[in-house]
Amino acid sequence: MFSLHSRRTNGSGMHRRAFLEVGSLPLMGLTLPTLFSRTAESQEHAQPTKELNCILLFTEGGLSNIDSLDMKPEAPVEYRGEFRPIATNVAGLDICEHLPHMAQSMDKVCLVRSIAHTESGDHAAACHYMLTGHPQRSDPTGQPTGSIIHPSFGSVVSKERGWRNGMPPYVASGGFVYEGAGYLGTSYNPLKLYGDPNAENFKIDNVSIPDSIGWDRTIRRRRILDRLDDWQRRVDTSSGALLARSQFYQQAYDVITSPASKQAFNIADEPAEIRERYGRTTEGQTALLARRLIEAGVRFVAVRSGGWDTHDNNFPRLKDSLLPALDKAWSGLLLDLEERGLMENTVVICMGEFGRTPRVNGAAGRDHYAPCNAIGISGAGVNMGTVIGATDAKCERVLGTPDSTMDFAATVYRLLKIDDSREYLSNDGRPIAINNGGKPIAEVLS
Repeated sequence: MFSLHSRRTNGSGMHRRAFLEVGSLPLMGLTLPTLFSRTAESQEHAQPTKELNCILLFTEGGLSNIDSLDMKPEAPVEYRGEFRPIATNVAGLDICEHLPHMAQSMDKVCLVRSIAHTESGDHAAACHYMLTGHPQRSDPTGQPTGSIIHPSFGSVVSKERGWRNGMPPYVASGGFVYEGAGYLGTSYNPLKLYGDPNAENFKIDNVSIPDSIGWDRTIRRRRILDRLDDWQRRVDTSSGALLARSQFYQQAYDVITSPASKQAFNIADEPAEIRERYGRTTEGQTALLARRLIEAGVRFVAVRSGGWDTHDNNFPRLKDSLLPALDKAWSGLLLDLEERGLMENTVVICMGEFGRTPRVNGAAGRDHYAPCNAIGISGAGVNMGTVIGATDAKCERVLGTPDSTMDFAATVYRLLKIDDSREYLSNDGRPIAINNGGKPIAEVLS
Protein backbone atom coordinates (compact mmCIF):
# COMPACT_ATOMS: atom_id res chain seq x y z
CA MET A 1 0.00 0.00 0.00
CA PHE A 2 1.06 3.62 -0.37
CA SER A 3 2.15 3.59 3.24
CA LEU A 4 3.52 6.28 5.50
CA HIS A 5 4.74 4.30 8.48
CA SER A 6 4.53 5.88 11.90
CA ARG A 7 7.93 6.29 13.52
CA ARG A 8 9.37 8.14 16.49
CA THR A 9 13.02 8.82 17.10
CA ASN A 10 14.69 9.96 20.29
CA GLY A 11 18.18 11.36 20.64
CA SER A 12 20.46 11.43 23.64
CA GLY A 13 23.61 13.22 24.74
CA MET A 14 22.58 16.57 23.23
CA HIS A 15 24.96 19.49 23.68
CA ARG A 16 23.86 22.93 24.80
CA ARG A 17 22.53 24.05 21.40
CA ALA A 18 20.78 20.81 20.49
CA PHE A 19 17.97 21.32 22.97
CA LEU A 20 17.28 24.67 21.35
CA GLU A 21 16.67 23.25 17.91
CA VAL A 22 13.10 23.97 16.92
CA GLY A 23 11.13 21.00 18.17
CA SER A 24 14.28 18.81 18.00
CA LEU A 25 12.69 17.20 14.96
CA PRO A 26 14.23 14.02 13.55
CA LEU A 27 14.48 13.69 9.79
CA MET A 28 16.37 10.67 8.45
CA GLY A 29 18.83 11.23 11.28
CA LEU A 30 19.00 14.96 10.47
CA THR A 31 17.27 17.92 12.04
CA LEU A 32 15.48 20.28 9.69
CA PRO A 33 18.18 22.95 10.10
CA THR A 34 20.85 20.44 9.12
CA LEU A 35 18.85 19.47 6.06
CA PHE A 36 18.48 23.12 5.07
CA SER A 37 22.19 23.77 5.51
CA ARG A 38 23.02 20.87 3.23
CA THR A 39 20.52 21.95 0.60
CA ALA A 40 21.57 25.59 0.38
CA GLU A 41 23.57 24.90 -2.76
CA SER A 42 20.44 23.64 -4.52
CA GLN A 43 19.02 27.15 -4.27
CA GLU A 44 22.07 28.47 -6.09
CA HIS A 45 21.99 25.68 -8.66
CA ALA A 46 18.29 25.99 -9.52
CA GLN A 47 17.71 26.73 -13.21
CA PRO A 48 14.80 28.80 -14.53
CA THR A 49 12.43 26.61 -16.50
CA LYS A 50 8.78 25.80 -17.00
CA GLU A 51 7.25 24.80 -13.67
CA LEU A 52 7.03 21.03 -14.16
CA ASN A 53 6.24 18.58 -11.37
CA CYS A 54 6.18 14.81 -10.98
CA ILE A 55 4.19 12.39 -8.82
CA LEU A 56 5.51 8.83 -8.74
CA LEU A 57 3.24 6.02 -7.56
CA PHE A 58 5.68 3.17 -6.97
CA THR A 59 4.26 -0.36 -6.54
CA GLU A 60 7.23 -1.73 -4.66
CA GLY A 61 7.59 -5.49 -4.84
CA GLY A 62 6.48 -5.72 -8.45
CA LEU A 63 2.96 -5.18 -9.81
CA SER A 64 1.75 -8.31 -11.60
CA ASN A 65 1.51 -6.91 -15.11
CA ILE A 66 -0.21 -10.00 -16.54
CA ASP A 67 -2.96 -9.65 -13.91
CA SER A 68 -3.50 -5.91 -14.34
CA LEU A 69 -2.37 -3.92 -17.39
CA ASP A 70 -1.13 -6.57 -19.83
CA MET A 71 -3.57 -9.44 -19.56
CA LYS A 72 -3.41 -12.54 -21.78
CA PRO A 73 -6.92 -14.06 -21.75
CA GLU A 74 -6.11 -16.46 -24.60
CA ALA A 75 -3.06 -17.96 -22.87
CA PRO A 76 -3.23 -21.35 -21.09
CA VAL A 77 -4.83 -21.15 -17.62
CA GLU A 78 -1.51 -21.56 -15.81
CA TYR A 79 -0.48 -18.28 -17.43
CA ARG A 80 -3.63 -16.18 -17.67
CA GLY A 81 -4.72 -16.69 -14.06
CA GLU A 82 -8.14 -16.03 -12.55
CA PHE A 83 -9.07 -12.50 -13.61
CA ARG A 84 -11.09 -11.34 -16.60
CA PRO A 85 -10.25 -8.35 -18.79
CA ILE A 86 -12.68 -5.46 -19.20
CA ALA A 87 -12.85 -2.81 -21.91
CA THR A 88 -11.46 0.67 -21.25
CA ASN A 89 -12.28 4.07 -22.73
CA VAL A 90 -9.40 3.58 -25.18
CA ALA A 91 -10.52 1.53 -28.17
CA GLY A 92 -8.93 -1.91 -28.27
CA LEU A 93 -7.37 -1.69 -24.80
CA ASP A 94 -8.53 -4.05 -22.06
CA ILE A 95 -7.29 -4.14 -18.46
CA CYS A 96 -8.17 -6.13 -15.33
CA GLU A 97 -11.74 -6.27 -14.05
CA HIS A 98 -10.48 -5.15 -10.63
CA LEU A 99 -9.40 -1.79 -12.07
CA PRO A 100 -12.84 -0.44 -13.09
CA HIS A 101 -12.06 3.21 -12.31
CA MET A 102 -8.81 3.07 -14.26
CA ALA A 103 -10.71 1.48 -17.14
CA GLN A 104 -12.49 4.84 -17.48
CA SER A 105 -9.24 6.78 -17.10
CA MET A 106 -6.93 5.10 -19.61
CA ASP A 107 -7.42 8.00 -22.01
CA LYS A 108 -5.21 9.89 -19.53
CA VAL A 109 -2.47 7.24 -19.60
CA CYS A 110 0.31 6.23 -21.97
CA LEU A 111 0.70 2.52 -21.21
CA VAL A 112 4.28 1.39 -21.85
CA ARG A 113 4.85 -2.36 -22.27
CA SER A 114 8.27 -2.21 -23.90
CA ILE A 115 10.62 -1.67 -20.93
CA ALA A 116 12.74 -4.58 -19.74
CA HIS A 117 15.86 -5.16 -17.68
CA THR A 118 17.82 -8.13 -16.34
CA GLU A 119 17.56 -7.84 -12.56
CA SER A 120 14.80 -10.23 -11.48
CA GLY A 121 16.39 -11.59 -8.32
CA ASP A 122 17.10 -8.54 -6.21
CA HIS A 123 14.42 -6.01 -5.24
CA ALA A 124 16.95 -3.36 -4.24
CA ALA A 125 18.95 -3.62 -7.45
CA ALA A 126 15.77 -3.64 -9.54
CA CYS A 127 14.45 -0.57 -7.71
CA HIS A 128 17.72 1.18 -8.43
CA TYR A 129 17.44 0.21 -12.11
CA MET A 130 13.97 1.71 -12.39
CA LEU A 131 14.37 4.76 -10.14
CA THR A 132 17.72 5.94 -11.51
CA GLY A 133 18.03 4.30 -14.93
CA HIS A 134 21.40 2.83 -13.94
CA PRO A 135 22.31 -0.76 -13.06
CA GLN A 136 23.41 -1.17 -9.44
CA ARG A 137 24.16 -4.10 -7.15
CA SER A 138 23.10 -4.15 -3.51
CA ASP A 139 24.33 -5.68 -0.24
CA PRO A 140 22.36 -8.20 1.88
CA THR A 141 20.59 -5.34 3.68
CA GLY A 142 19.29 -3.97 0.37
CA GLN A 143 21.59 -0.95 0.27
CA PRO A 144 23.20 -0.17 -3.11
CA THR A 145 26.91 -0.90 -3.29
CA GLY A 146 29.84 0.14 -5.45
CA SER A 147 32.07 3.17 -5.84
CA ILE A 148 29.29 5.09 -7.59
CA ILE A 149 25.71 5.07 -6.33
CA HIS A 150 23.47 6.97 -8.71
CA PRO A 151 20.81 9.48 -7.66
CA SER A 152 17.10 8.81 -7.99
CA PHE A 153 14.91 10.88 -10.30
CA GLY A 154 13.67 12.98 -7.39
CA SER A 155 17.19 13.83 -6.27
CA VAL A 156 18.15 14.96 -9.77
CA VAL A 157 15.03 17.14 -9.86
CA SER A 158 16.04 18.52 -6.46
CA LYS A 159 19.50 19.46 -7.71
CA GLU A 160 18.29 20.90 -11.00
CA ARG A 161 15.28 22.84 -9.76
CA GLY A 162 15.76 23.73 -6.09
CA TRP A 163 13.27 24.96 -3.52
CA ARG A 164 9.98 26.68 -4.41
CA ASN A 165 7.55 28.63 -2.24
CA GLY A 166 9.56 27.65 0.82
CA MET A 167 8.83 23.96 0.20
CA PRO A 168 11.51 21.27 -0.28
CA PRO A 169 11.81 20.10 -3.89
CA TYR A 170 11.64 16.36 -3.16
CA VAL A 171 9.34 14.53 -0.75
CA ALA A 172 8.99 10.75 -0.35
CA SER A 173 6.75 8.55 1.76
CA GLY A 174 8.63 6.26 4.14
CA GLY A 175 9.83 2.78 3.38
CA PHE A 176 11.37 2.94 -0.09
CA VAL A 177 14.08 0.39 -0.79
CA TYR A 178 15.95 3.17 -2.57
CA GLU A 179 15.00 6.80 -3.11
CA GLY A 180 18.24 8.58 -2.31
CA ALA A 181 20.69 11.01 -3.83
CA GLY A 182 23.67 8.66 -4.14
CA TYR A 183 26.89 10.43 -5.07
CA LEU A 184 25.11 13.81 -5.13
CA GLY A 185 25.15 13.73 -1.33
CA THR A 186 22.54 14.03 1.39
CA SER A 187 21.75 17.59 0.27
CA TYR A 188 19.43 16.08 -2.31
CA ASN A 189 17.82 13.31 -0.29
CA PRO A 190 14.04 13.62 0.06
CA LEU A 191 12.13 14.96 2.99
CA LYS A 192 10.65 11.68 4.24
CA LEU A 193 7.16 11.52 5.63
CA TYR A 194 5.79 9.13 8.24
CA GLY A 195 2.24 8.65 9.44
CA ASP A 196 -1.06 7.63 7.88
CA PRO A 197 -2.92 10.43 6.06
CA ASN A 198 -6.09 8.38 6.36
CA ALA A 199 -5.89 8.53 10.16
CA GLU A 200 -8.35 10.83 11.90
CA ASN A 201 -5.69 12.96 13.61
CA PHE A 202 -3.06 12.77 10.90
CA LYS A 203 -0.16 15.19 11.01
CA ILE A 204 3.43 15.12 9.82
CA ASP A 205 5.85 15.01 12.76
CA ASN A 206 8.77 16.35 10.71
CA VAL A 207 6.97 19.62 9.96
CA SER A 208 4.74 19.91 13.02
CA ILE A 209 5.44 21.17 16.50
CA PRO A 210 5.31 18.10 18.77
CA ASP A 211 2.55 18.14 21.39
CA SER A 212 5.20 17.62 24.07
CA ILE A 213 6.84 20.91 23.03
CA GLY A 214 3.89 23.12 22.16
CA TRP A 215 3.70 26.53 20.53
CA ASP A 216 4.67 28.62 23.58
CA ARG A 217 7.82 26.61 24.29
CA THR A 218 8.76 26.76 20.60
CA ILE A 219 8.48 30.56 20.63
CA ARG A 220 10.58 30.77 23.82
CA ARG A 221 13.24 28.49 22.35
CA ARG A 222 13.37 30.60 19.22
CA ARG A 223 13.86 33.78 21.26
CA ILE A 224 16.63 32.21 23.33
CA LEU A 225 18.31 30.96 20.18
CA ASP A 226 18.16 34.44 18.63
CA ARG A 227 19.77 35.95 21.73
CA LEU A 228 22.55 33.37 21.77
CA ASP A 229 23.21 33.96 18.08
CA ASP A 230 23.32 37.71 18.62
CA TRP A 231 25.83 37.30 21.45
CA GLN A 232 27.96 34.83 19.58
CA ARG A 233 27.89 36.94 16.41
CA ARG A 234 29.68 39.67 18.35
CA VAL A 235 32.40 37.41 19.74
CA ASP A 236 32.81 34.75 17.06
CA THR A 237 35.32 35.41 14.31
CA SER A 238 33.59 32.91 12.01
CA SER A 239 30.53 35.11 11.57
CA GLY A 240 29.93 33.87 8.03
CA ALA A 241 29.32 30.31 9.19
CA LEU A 242 27.22 31.59 12.09
CA LEU A 243 25.02 33.70 9.83
CA ALA A 244 24.53 30.74 7.51
CA ARG A 245 23.59 28.54 10.43
CA SER A 246 21.09 31.11 11.63
CA GLN A 247 19.55 31.18 8.16
CA PHE A 248 19.03 27.42 8.17
CA TYR A 249 17.43 27.50 11.62
CA GLN A 250 15.15 30.26 10.36
CA GLN A 251 14.15 28.14 7.35
CA ALA A 252 13.37 25.21 9.64
CA TYR A 253 11.35 27.45 11.91
CA ASP A 254 9.46 28.91 8.97
CA VAL A 255 8.53 25.49 7.58
CA ILE A 256 7.07 24.15 10.81
CA THR A 257 5.23 27.37 11.64
CA SER A 258 4.21 28.79 8.27
CA PRO A 259 0.52 28.80 7.27
CA ALA A 260 1.45 27.54 3.76
CA SER A 261 3.17 24.45 5.12
CA LYS A 262 0.38 23.76 7.59
CA GLN A 263 -2.20 24.10 4.85
CA ALA A 264 -0.37 21.72 2.51
CA PHE A 265 -0.35 18.94 5.09
CA ASN A 266 -3.83 19.56 6.48
CA ILE A 267 -5.58 16.95 4.37
CA ALA A 268 -8.70 17.31 6.52
CA ASP A 269 -9.44 20.52 4.59
CA GLU A 270 -10.29 18.47 1.51
CA PRO A 271 -14.02 18.06 0.72
CA ALA A 272 -15.43 14.67 1.62
CA GLU A 273 -16.24 13.84 -2.01
CA ILE A 274 -12.62 14.40 -3.07
CA ARG A 275 -11.32 12.20 -0.29
CA GLU A 276 -13.80 9.50 -1.27
CA ARG A 277 -12.74 9.79 -4.91
CA TYR A 278 -9.18 8.81 -3.97
CA GLY A 279 -10.42 6.10 -1.61
CA ARG A 280 -10.42 6.25 2.19
CA THR A 281 -7.31 4.11 2.38
CA THR A 282 -3.73 4.92 3.27
CA GLU A 283 -2.72 4.73 -0.37
CA GLY A 284 -5.62 6.85 -1.58
CA GLN A 285 -5.08 9.61 0.95
CA THR A 286 -1.32 9.56 0.34
CA ALA A 287 -1.94 10.16 -3.35
CA LEU A 288 -4.23 13.05 -2.38
CA LEU A 289 -1.52 14.43 -0.10
CA ALA A 290 0.91 14.24 -3.04
CA ARG A 291 -1.38 16.49 -5.07
CA ARG A 292 -1.59 18.97 -2.19
CA LEU A 293 2.20 19.04 -1.89
CA ILE A 294 2.61 19.69 -5.62
CA GLU A 295 0.17 22.59 -5.33
CA ALA A 296 2.14 23.96 -2.38
CA GLY A 297 5.43 24.00 -4.29
CA VAL A 298 7.04 20.57 -3.95
CA ARG A 299 8.41 19.49 -7.33
CA PHE A 300 8.70 15.70 -7.01
CA VAL A 301 6.62 13.48 -4.72
CA ALA A 302 7.44 9.78 -4.53
CA VAL A 303 4.67 7.64 -3.03
CA ARG A 304 5.52 4.07 -2.07
CA SER A 305 2.96 1.30 -2.34
CA GLY A 306 4.02 -1.93 -0.63
CA GLY A 307 2.76 -5.51 -0.59
CA TRP A 308 3.10 -6.29 -4.30
CA ASP A 309 5.66 -9.10 -3.87
CA THR A 310 2.97 -11.74 -4.39
CA HIS A 311 4.92 -15.01 -4.38
CA ASP A 312 1.88 -16.69 -2.83
CA ASN A 313 -1.87 -16.12 -2.83
CA ASN A 314 -1.42 -13.70 -5.69
CA PHE A 315 -5.04 -13.54 -6.76
CA PRO A 316 -6.85 -12.94 -3.45
CA ARG A 317 -4.23 -10.38 -2.42
CA LEU A 318 -4.66 -8.48 -5.66
CA LYS A 319 -8.44 -8.77 -5.71
CA ASP A 320 -9.18 -7.98 -2.06
CA SER A 321 -6.85 -5.07 -1.39
CA LEU A 322 -4.00 -4.21 -3.73
CA LEU A 323 -5.80 -3.57 -7.02
CA PRO A 324 -8.92 -1.83 -5.60
CA ALA A 325 -6.79 0.59 -3.58
CA LEU A 326 -4.51 1.34 -6.52
CA ASP A 327 -7.54 1.71 -8.80
CA LYS A 328 -9.11 4.53 -6.78
CA ALA A 329 -5.85 6.24 -5.80
CA TRP A 330 -4.46 6.36 -9.36
CA SER A 331 -7.72 7.26 -11.11
CA GLY A 332 -8.64 9.78 -8.42
CA LEU A 333 -5.30 11.50 -8.79
CA LEU A 334 -5.55 11.74 -12.58
CA LEU A 335 -9.11 13.10 -12.50
CA ASP A 336 -8.28 15.59 -9.75
CA LEU A 337 -5.20 16.88 -11.58
CA GLU A 338 -7.23 17.25 -14.76
CA GLU A 339 -10.04 19.18 -13.06
CA ARG A 340 -7.56 21.51 -11.38
CA GLY A 341 -5.62 22.20 -14.57
CA LEU A 342 -2.51 20.57 -13.13
CA MET A 343 -2.09 17.88 -15.79
CA GLU A 344 -0.50 20.52 -18.01
CA ASN A 345 2.52 20.83 -15.73
CA THR A 346 2.58 17.53 -13.84
CA VAL A 347 3.90 14.13 -14.92
CA VAL A 348 2.37 11.10 -13.17
CA ILE A 349 4.14 7.74 -13.29
CA CYS A 350 2.76 4.47 -11.94
CA MET A 351 5.23 1.59 -11.94
CA GLY A 352 7.09 -1.08 -9.99
CA GLU A 353 10.62 -2.39 -10.18
CA PHE A 354 9.61 -5.34 -12.39
CA GLY A 355 6.64 -7.49 -13.39
CA ARG A 356 5.73 -11.00 -12.23
CA THR A 357 6.35 -14.38 -13.82
CA PRO A 358 3.89 -15.34 -16.58
CA ARG A 359 3.41 -18.84 -15.17
CA VAL A 360 1.62 -19.19 -11.82
CA ASN A 361 3.83 -21.01 -9.26
CA GLY A 362 2.95 -23.83 -6.88
CA ALA A 363 1.90 -21.42 -4.13
CA ALA A 364 -0.69 -19.77 -6.39
CA GLY A 365 1.64 -16.79 -6.71
CA ARG A 366 3.91 -15.20 -9.26
CA ASP A 367 7.62 -14.56 -8.83
CA HIS A 368 9.91 -11.71 -9.91
CA TYR A 369 10.15 -11.13 -13.65
CA ALA A 370 12.21 -8.30 -15.16
CA PRO A 371 11.87 -9.08 -18.92
CA CYS A 372 8.30 -7.70 -18.95
CA ASN A 373 6.74 -4.81 -17.07
CA ALA A 374 3.84 -2.40 -17.52
CA ILE A 375 4.18 1.29 -16.71
CA GLY A 376 1.61 4.08 -16.89
CA ILE A 377 2.74 7.63 -17.70
CA SER A 378 0.41 10.64 -17.76
CA GLY A 379 0.40 14.40 -17.88
CA ALA A 380 2.60 17.12 -19.32
CA GLY A 381 4.13 16.23 -22.69
CA VAL A 382 2.79 12.66 -22.67
CA ASN A 383 1.05 10.99 -25.62
CA MET A 384 -1.89 9.83 -23.52
CA GLY A 385 -4.53 7.32 -24.56
CA THR A 386 -1.93 5.14 -26.29
CA VAL A 387 -0.16 1.81 -25.79
CA ILE A 388 3.57 1.63 -26.49
CA GLY A 389 5.14 -1.75 -27.17
CA ALA A 390 3.70 -5.24 -26.84
CA THR A 391 4.52 -8.57 -25.30
CA ASP A 392 4.07 -12.06 -26.71
CA ALA A 393 1.03 -14.32 -26.19
CA LYS A 394 2.20 -15.50 -22.76
CA CYS A 395 3.74 -12.23 -21.56
CA GLU A 396 7.19 -13.82 -21.54
CA ARG A 397 9.08 -11.26 -23.63
CA VAL A 398 8.78 -7.90 -25.32
CA LEU A 399 8.11 -8.15 -29.03
CA GLY A 400 10.76 -6.37 -31.05
CA THR A 401 13.55 -4.40 -29.39
CA PRO A 402 12.84 -3.63 -25.73
CA ASP A 403 13.56 -0.24 -24.17
CA SER A 404 16.14 -0.17 -21.40
CA THR A 405 15.90 1.44 -17.99
CA MET A 406 18.23 4.14 -19.32
CA ASP A 407 15.75 4.77 -22.15
CA PHE A 408 13.01 5.03 -19.57
CA ALA A 409 15.09 7.46 -17.50
CA ALA A 410 15.82 9.54 -20.61
CA THR A 411 12.06 9.70 -21.23
CA VAL A 412 11.37 10.90 -17.69
CA TYR A 413 14.04 13.58 -17.92
CA ARG A 414 12.80 14.72 -21.32
CA LEU A 415 9.28 15.09 -19.93
CA LEU A 416 10.62 17.09 -16.98
CA LYS A 417 12.75 19.28 -19.28
CA ILE A 418 16.02 18.18 -17.67
CA ASP A 419 19.09 17.82 -19.88
CA ASP A 420 20.24 14.31 -19.01
CA SER A 421 23.48 14.69 -20.96
CA ARG A 422 24.76 17.00 -18.23
CA GLU A 423 27.57 15.71 -16.06
CA TYR A 424 27.86 15.91 -12.29
CA LEU A 425 31.00 15.31 -10.25
CA SER A 426 31.26 12.33 -7.94
CA ASN A 427 32.82 12.56 -4.49
CA ASP A 428 36.23 11.78 -5.97
CA GLY A 429 35.87 14.35 -8.73
CA ARG A 430 34.90 12.08 -11.61
CA PRO A 431 32.43 13.49 -14.14
CA ILE A 432 29.32 11.31 -14.41
CA ALA A 433 26.53 11.84 -16.94
CA ILE A 434 23.01 11.95 -15.52
CA ASN A 435 22.09 9.28 -18.08
CA ASN A 436 24.65 7.07 -19.75
CA GLY A 437 23.39 6.79 -23.32
CA GLY A 438 19.65 6.27 -22.91
CA LYS A 439 17.33 7.59 -25.62
CA PRO A 440 13.82 8.91 -24.91
CA ILE A 441 11.03 6.62 -26.05
CA ALA A 442 9.71 8.77 -28.88
CA GLU A 443 6.18 7.32 -28.91
CA VAL A 444 5.64 8.39 -25.30
CA LEU A 445 6.26 12.03 -26.11
CA SER A 446 3.42 14.13 -27.49
